[in-house]
Amino acid sequence: MLKELQKIVNEAIRAQQPGESQPEGRYYDLSSIDLEKLHDEFAKKVKRKNTALQDIRELVEQKLAQMLLRNPQRMDYYKKCQEIVADYNREKDRATIEDTFAKLVDLVKTLDAEQRRAAEEGLSEDELALFDLLQKEAMTKVDRERVKLASKGLLESLRTLVEPLDRWTEKEQTQAEVVVFILDKLSETLPTPPFTMEEKEAAAKQVYRHVFERFLSGQFAVA
Repeated sequence: MLKELQKIVNEAIRAQQPGESQPEGRYYDLSSIDLEKLHDEFAKKVKRKNTALQDIRELVEQKLAQMLLRNPQRMDYYKKCQEIVADYNREKDRATIEDTFAKLVDLVKTLDAEQRRAAEEGLSEDELALFDLLQKEAMTKVDRERVKLASKGLLESLRTLVEPLDRWTEKEQTQAEVVVFILDKLSETLPTPPFTMEEKEAAAKQVYRHVFERFLSGQFAVA
């Protein structure tokens, strides 16, 4: 995303009217990201800042929509984006535009890090979504790894369960079967402590809602 953002700024600089001064630095080395230079380029060289900012906003919102489909626990990023946009819409002077750009760059940086988190945790995106629903604060390293394993095992088992079911989201019987299955799996695999039975039941309900919504949207792959 940072590279895409750099390209937007670079294109905005290249699109200046002929005859305007365009000093060195028009092109970025995309192998390295220099955020301080990016801020400076936007402030000093981009003339049509509103247009460039709109392109950046669209980039962020499109990426956020994709990320939220995979993992609803990322809603805080969406709310942060909306706050930035709301602040910008209240006052669009030069200082506000440049401050908005800086905030969006920082947000893109955190989204880049969030997109790498699944790989860093050794999980797929779908496994990470379940892990985020299941984990709790102040877990030991051992318990955290056990919750990761529980997330992996639950996802694989759920895919095996729902694959042969015919339109399971439309029938109360098959819905109940999936609910009970999730609770049974979490009762077996989530460590006790730190999880109480009540917490496991609450987690099972969250996982079921997540799987149900993902399946209806066509995002829950069974293969």
